[in-house]
Amino acid sequence: MNIGVLSEISPEQRVALLPEAVKTLTENSNQVFIEKGAGQHAFASDEDYTAAGAKVVSRDQLLEQAVLLLAVNPPGNDDIKKLEPQHVLVSTLQPLTNTDMVKSFREAGVTSFSLDAIPRISRAQAMDVLSSMATVAGYRAVLEAAMNLPVFFPMFMSAAGTIRPAKVLILGAGVAGLQAIATARKLGAVVEVFDVRAAVKEEVKSLGAKFIEVEGAVDDAAAGGYAVEQTDEFKARQSQLIQDHAVKSDVIICTAQIPGRKAPVLIKKETVKQMKPGSIIIDLAASSGGNCELTQNDKTVVEHGVKIFGNSNYPSTMPIDASRMYGKNLVNFLALIIDEKGNLNLNFDDEVVQGACISHDGQIINQRVKSIIEPQESKS
Repeated sequence: MNIGVLSEISPEQRVALLPEAVKTLTENSNQVFIEKGAGQHAFASDEDYTAAGAKVVSRDQLLEQAVLLLAVNPPGNDDIKKLEPQHVLVSTLQPLTNTDMVKSFREAGVTSFSLDAIPRISRAQAMDVLSSMATVAGYRAVLEAAMNLPVFFPMFMSAAGTIRPAKVLILGAGVAGLQAIATARKLGAVVEVFDVRAAVKEEVKSLGAKFIEVEGAVDDAAAGGYAVEQTDEFKARQSQLIQDHAVKSDVIICTAQIPGRKAPVLIKKETVKQMKPGSIIIDLAASSGGNCELTQNDKTVVEHGVKIFGNSNYPSTMPIDASRMYGKNLVNFLALIIDEKGNLNLNFDDEVVQGACISHDGQIINQRVKSIIEPQESKS
């Protein structure tokens, strides 16, 4: 199998495979092509890839010679136009929102797999890119807050008196939230956590944080561990409780998202106005609208003395380990679609393969994506 690793579009610094992962693939009768300079921001040189058994080529050469294309982010429109039916693309496509791109793949007859669509089942844990990248995001979010907060995180006993620990409020106790809890606690902060899923309460407490519970939350077991839309009555109680805790916090880490939908607004502008000047809000849900009403995606703004970071791509700021984790997840997934002889083997009876497949042979395969696109087309 001819496998190609595309270089990412700036400002992305990750790469789909580091040389160590390339070596794993070349040992199994695969030829790996690396776009020139693809790993430079992750401190992997072209020489490193060559030593691992890959061939370094231009982007046009890669698209011409490789059948299986690997990337971190979706390709640009110019690249999509160059894709042909023989191409198989594996990336993180965010197909629930990038519906025009999915339609382009379908029309071109391209086979596409999205790693963020892999079913969240036990067998697929080793392929869970979302969890891997959320781990990085939760860690980096707390460090960002600590570096920008004008007070200490831990409590200090000194000749100048006692310095109280910072209060951190974390909204959402998914993978990013749990990692943020662990990191903030290690730095000595007092941590409070809000999540609509009561099932995470014990995990939160085990990490040394206080769980803020709002009665009456809808907790859908069929949602694969994700948060689901709540009733208006619940949202009203939730809003008041979050505001009460937010105005007393030094740092708020926002991680609450609902796949395929706009992120819930949990911190209103009135709440920000009441927060202490110098406080920090890190909004990891910025790309889907943000949990804070004043968040601007990919920007840092200051409102009422509160600094709000709208960053949804902290993994890019840790390109070596983030690329390493992404690459391991990717190689584990490729083991399902490439046989021991290096041949492509698409077994759609496998629920992981079927769930991750977005388009194939001119059809949309993923049922959730299909349920979004087909009603749109029937109305037009």
